[in-house]
Amino acid sequence: MRLNDAGRMVGKWWAELNHKFPNVRTDEYIIMPNHFHGIIIIVGADLRVCPDNKSGAHANQRGAHAGAPLPEIVQWFKTMITNEYIRGVKRSGWPPFRGRLWQRNYYEHIIRDEDALNRIRQYIANNPLGWHLDRENPQRRGEDELDQWLRSFTKEATSDAR
Repeated sequence: MRLNDAGRMVGKWWAELNHKFPNVRTDEYIIMPNHFHGIIIIVGADLRVCPDNKSGAHANQRGAHAGAPLPEIVQWFKTMITNEYIRGVKRSGWPPFRGRLWQRNYYEHIIRDEDALNRIRQYIANNPLGWHLDRENPQRRGEDELDQWLRSFTKEATSDAR
């Protein structure tokens, strides 16, 4: 991908996450023409992601971590980019956008092991190669790897439930 000024600005704010949030380390990312993929590592996160309900009480919660939660991190990232993009429209002639710059929500996935981390890193790095199949491409032709990858988790969840 060859980034324009707006794309470089997104990369700047991605790097800034490491300074704004002491518990965050950014990992692999890619800026696409109309979307973004990135891995955020929350340092110090408790790897146990469910509450300890043996006694029926919620006093001993697991899965918590110190520092900002992911929704706050993503909100800050989107806000900084939106504000700077608006300045770019006013000052530098960037194309204006209708409505919202970002979709309302985002996709998140807890990466549980090194193999999954490496598969996701590879998917992100290879994303530009599959732009013609990408679900975010308005001229998309066929399925992309994300469609196939998400389907694999559905299959895993179904077989785990048996």
